[in-house]
Amino acid sequence: MTTAALAVPRALPRGLRSVRAEASPKATIDQLVTAFEAFKEKHEARYSAIEANMDKSALTEAGLRLNGPGTNEPAADPEYRATFASYARRGAPDVEAELKLANGTGDRAAIRAAMSEGDNSAGGYLAPVEWDRQVRKAQRHLSPMRRLAQVVTSGVAGYSTLWSNESWGSGWVGETATRPQTTTASLQPLTFPTGEIYAQPAATQRLIDDALLDFEGWIATELGEEFSRQEGIAFVSGDGANKPMGFLQYLPGGAAATGTPGAHPGGELSVTVTGSAEDVTADSLIDLKYSLATPYRQGATFVMNSGTAARIAKLKDGDGAYIWREGLTLDQPATLLGRPVEIDENMPNIGAAATPIAFGDFARGYLVNDRIGVRILRDPYTAKPYVLFYATKRVGGGVLDPRAIRVLRVAAA
Repeated sequence: MTTAALAVPRALPRGLRSVRAEASPKATIDQLVTAFEAFKEKHEARYSAIEANMDKSALTEAGLRLNGPGTNEPAADPEYRATFASYARRGAPDVEAELKLANGTGDRAAIRAAMSEGDNSAGGYLAPVEWDRQVRKAQRHLSPMRRLAQVVTSGVAGYSTLWSNESWGSGWVGETATRPQTTTASLQPLTFPTGEIYAQPAATQRLIDDALLDFEGWIATELGEEFSRQEGIAFVSGDGANKPMGFLQYLPGGAAATGTPGAHPGGELSVTVTGSAEDVTADSLIDLKYSLATPYRQGATFVMNSGTAARIAKLKDGDGAYIWREGLTLDQPATLLGRPVEIDENMPNIGAAATPIAFGDFARGYLVNDRIGVRILRDPYTAKPYVLFYATKRVGGGVLDPRAIRVLRVAAA
């Protein structure tokens, strides 16, 4: 190999042009490697900052869609989360500001304050010491109804289906007997009340700019959990006024009772009354289980709150054995009379004339209609110096088949 064959073209970066061919090929290669490493180290930070902002121009709308807990939509990918993080902190993309932040310059690099100045209890300046960087909170129960029920997603304002009364006529005939016309099942529209949940929290730009707080992740998680909590209440006892119709409203005398708006053409939910005043007995639970028709009983689940579960777990059969069985493995539900139990704190407590326990195949009996997921609109103008995050979610729900769910009513005193 000649010396001329090792000459470096002038098209290479300036840092590599200083390499000259030597008598030894190994020495020349070592020079190339050293020069390239120096070039890479010098420009790596700049290229990283530019690449991080190449896709930000795709964000053209203020409304961003997030996935709340319990939805059937796929989780946001890391690239989307990075886009939302930039949007939540700064609004529309600003490549120049991003480069300043990456280089450690600009006003935001020095900000370490929270929601407002002054009182720490009201979100004052963050202490300039090492801290946990996580917002601690009390845990709240989220309803299992979305998991138990049938969930459908629609692209229009409402959702409806058809209900058949299954009143097909038939009869036995002889070989040559006439065959008169029989009755035909009727089909009636079945609609589900919908509503919109909203929240509009506010934060100062200082909290949003604070690099130590994962603000975008925090606000998305908090809003998702709050909306799920509100949904859970509505799925059980919602009255259908700008919200889903809870299944307890389909009991006799409820908001969805026969003859009122939102009534189910198949009638009301059936009720089993306990034989003991102001209490639930093992016999009444057996009556409740076997009062549900066989096609529904095979996939049925007991639903009750924790207080009711504590009372039921102490009941015994005639041989002195507990009728409640705890799950044998992690995350396996407890069983009652051989059927799984779901704890929903939105169910009523045991009391005279109360309805503390439901038993049914909720996948057949109740429907949840998702219109859209959670949308967040960033508003930095209306309430300066606060930035408002207007979040909405549209959802509907109602009883799909009243024969699939039965409710236990405690006898009055």
